[in-house]
Parts: sequence; C-alpha cells; structure tokens
Amino acid sequence: MAKKDKKAEAPAAAPQESGPKVKPRLQTWYETAVRGKLQEQFGFGTPMQVPKLEKITINVGLGEASKNPKLLEAVLNEIGAITGQKPVVTKAKKAISNFSLREGVPVGVTVTLRRERMWEFLDRLINVSMPRIRDFRGVPTRSFDGRGNYTMGVKEQLIFPEIDYDKVDQVHGMDITFVTSTTKDDEALALLRELGMPFRNESPVIVTAGAIAA
Repeated sequence: MAKKDKKAEAPAAAPQESGPKVKPRLQTWYETAVRGKLQEQFGFGTPMQVPKLEKITINVGLGEASKNPKLLEAVLNEIGAITGQKPVVTKAKKAISNFSLREGVPVGVTVTLRRERMWEFLDRLINVSMPRIRDFRGVPTRSFDGRGNYTMGVKEQLIFPEIDYDKVDQVHGMDITFVTSTTKDDEALALLRELGMPFRNESPVIVTAGAIAA
C-alpha cells in the first residue's frame, strides 16, 4: 500500500480574522476638515497640492550612552513605549578627541513615525501629553526651519502617560520634528495649527468625535 502523503493530510491553516482597520481620528480630521480649509485659504488648485504631514521624528541625545549601557537601554524602552515603535541607536560618525568621543559609539536614540503611528502619536502628544506640562503656555512659532519643517523640544519624558515615574532613573528630554510636504513655513504653520498644535498666543483647535463625524 502506498504511503499517504503527509503534506496532503496537513490541515489548511485557518484564515486569520481581522476586522476593518480603524483610521486614526486626527487623520480623519485632516481629510474631512483641514485639507479643504487649507485649500481655500491658500488657493490651491487641487487637494493634492495641500500640505500634509509626512513623518514625525523623535531624537534623544545621550552623551553618557557609551559609558552607561543601562541608560541607553532605559531610553530605548521608554521611546518604544511612547511611540509604539522600536527605536534605533544613533552612533557617532566621527571621533572627537576633545569630547573623548570615538567613532561608532552610541550617542542617542531615534525613531521615525509614519502613517497611522504618526497620527496616533500626534493626537496623544497634543491632547494628552502637552496638557501635563507644568505652566504650559503653548509652543513657539519660531522653530520652523525655513523649509516647512517644525522642531519642538520636550524637557522631560515624564509628560507622556506611558512612562512610569517610579521606574525612571534619569530624566531626559527629546527633540520632536514634524516633516511636512510643503517647503513654506507659513503653510506648515497653518497645517499644524489646524491639526491642533497649541502655538503660543493662539487658542488650540479642539478636535472632537462629533466634529469628525459631521
């Protein structure tokens, strides 16, 4: 009797059930409200010309990283928890003798967010983390780079609710850069303002579920 083909007998893998992907609410807000408003404000001919947010980059500089591996590991875990994405270690590109810095040693941590994670991080940053900053009066408008990108500094990682205060060994800051599709600062400013970025001396745009549904 011929042997049965075990491969033929193997049961087919059950199809993985996956529900409909829920679009981040801030992305929905951009598509349904912000894009049209910016198109009218700047007189763009088509929606494709309207500025959009392309990516968000978070950078943490750690001068002590080469001497303190535990600090580097802690920051990697913290940024991973804050962003929901695994960060990477940045290394020195060249040696600097005055700072006892050798080429290739760890000097910081970085992560770049795009698509859904980018929108979700921005939503939490504006509506959850920034309100936790003591005596917060908004972010400055002078931090654009002349090419439509905006960078803000955060002094403490403790503003993020994902961080457990009791488990923090060392407080550190970070730079957050918002890269847009425009090269004009005024268009990028209008974009971020309409997304809810609380610039100083300006009332933030409150994005509600009702407004998005409408």
